[in-house]
This record gives sequence, C-alpha cells and structure tokens, in this order.
Amino acid sequence: QVQLVESGGGLVQPGGSLRLSCAASGSSFAIYAMGWYRQAPGKQRELVARIFSGGGTNYADSVKGRFTISRDNAKNTALLEMNNLKPDDTAVYYCYIRGYGGNIHWGQGTQVTVSS
Repeated sequence: QVQLVESGGGLVQPGGSLRLSCAASGSSFAIYAMGWYRQAPGKQRELVARIFSGGGTNYADSVKGRFTISRDNAKNTALLEMNNLKPDDTAVYYCYIRGYGGNIHWGQGTQVTVSS
C-alpha cells in the first residue's frame, strides 16, 4: 500500500521561509513525477511544483523564483523549499506521486499559513 508522509508546514510571517518534505513508501511501481498541489479556501486545487524522474521541473508562475523543488530518487523523497512567502501562498499543500502508468497517490496535506 502506497503511503505518502508529509511534513514541514506551519505558520510563518510574510517574507519568511518553510520547507516541505514528502516521503513515499510501499510503491511497487517506478515513480515518474513527484510534487505538490495546493488548495486555498474557496479556490480550486492548483499545481505548485513537480519534478520528474529525469530531473526536469515545472512551477506555477506565481512561485517561480521563490520555490525550489528537489528529489532523491533512491529514497523516493521530495523537498519543496519555499522562500519569500506571501499571504497568497496560504493553503493546504498536498504531495503527490505519479507512476509511469498514470496512477496517482496523494499525501494527507499540510497547512501552510503566511500571516503577520
């Protein structure tokens, strides 16, 4: 059974930094992509960042230059470094993994709140 364990959310002031981590276990398939989506109250879930097995990355325009995603393929873990956080970054962040066959699994979500 696939499990994704997330950590690192919390409360931070505007301009501050947080680091999210996601560790996947129990997968019997090769992981093609890992990343995070986020969902703010009253808004649709949106892609934040993802990283592919070959190292390629995608970022939402709103986080480019502020967030950095990295991945350890051997450990099936991913990290999201979030700098210069803004109140608009406040949301629940969901880690996900996607296999080459298209199967997707989600983490439980972690709250990120940016407020003074």
